[in-house]
Amino acid sequence: MTHPFLDLAPLSAAHFASIEDRVARLLSTSQDVVIMQGEALLPLEGAIRATAGPGTVALNVITGPYGQTFGDWLRDCGATVIDLAVPFHTAVTAEQIREAFAEHPSIDFVSLVHAEAATGNTNPVAEIGEVVKEHGALFYLDAVASVGAEPVLPDAWGVDLCVIGAQKAMGGPAGVSAVSVSARAWARMAANPQAPRRSYLSLLDWKERWVDGGRKALLHAPAQLEMLALEACVERIESVGLDAVMTRHASAAAATRAGAVALGGGLEPYVYEARDAAPVATTLRAPAGVVASELVARALASDPVLPLSAGGGALAKEMIRVNHYGADATPGAVRASLAALGAALGEKGLDVDVEGALRVVESSWR
Repeated sequence: MTHPFLDLAPLSAAHFASIEDRVARLLSTSQDVVIMQGEALLPLEGAIRATAGPGTVALNVITGPYGQTFGDWLRDCGATVIDLAVPFHTAVTAEQIREAFAEHPSIDFVSLVHAEAATGNTNPVAEIGEVVKEHGALFYLDAVASVGAEPVLPDAWGVDLCVIGAQKAMGGPAGVSAVSVSARAWARMAANPQAPRRSYLSLLDWKERWVDGGRKALLHAPAQLEMLALEACVERIESVGLDAVMTRHASAAAATRAGAVALGGGLEPYVYEARDAAPVATTLRAPAGVVASELVARALASDPVLPLSAGGGALAKEMIRVNHYGADATPGAVRASLAALGAALGEKGLDVDVEGALRVVESSWR
């Protein structure tokens, strides 16, 4: 038995390195970029465990469920963790970060999620980065959902560890991910006796055996198909232009938000202010007396491939997500999602204007 995918020549170290270089260009970074062979949780956890320990004082910003996870990892490393939690319907501000530093001047690590696809908000990383830089703390950023949907600029923003994944706005594979690492972050890892070594989580293994070795020999057999899919994904973005891809996502977000308001039926944006809303996905609040997960299930019954989901955990009762990222950042996907939600709301006896919502989608698309 043969198959074209099984008959490919092994991915060479030079080819692997060239894909890393293309990802670095996508991020406009001169930092080292390491592509790790697993979903983005691998470098997200690996970067925290490599740089945090008992002497770390971490400001952990919580604007959604991933921020909560990062706090758990930091505590597990023995770090002193100061959680800065804001309501999921808004974003954190640079002033709140500044106030946290004033109250806790020993903070030397800041963890932040750029865009929370799970809650639909996005945080002002450029402004926050200026504050973090003033205080000399290490800046760790989860940009998995934001990359491709909005600017992600580790160097310009002073981000020391920037983790990305391709499975959302980039429209690529989920099985590989990447992290850009500053010289300061490498030094922090080297000085951390708890940093994982000889481990799948270890960034230092990649540093010592891959980066410092001139990227001549890979640590282990790469996930070949996922690496090739990542290369194709980046090539597609390069061909149309990153700005065009980000504009498409911004248009999808603006059209979804405006269309949902026009739809009526009690549906409204979950994130209060448009400036705080992420372009990768739009979250909506279900009408009073309507369970969001039930409404989504009814909408999906008419078309199971719609990019709709209910919020996770306790949010399943109140939050609806329109996941307009990647291939679904299109007018058609937005129209179909709102039409299905409108039909489901109508079945519950709520007054909706589907045609009006679709007209607003068209007029709102940039």
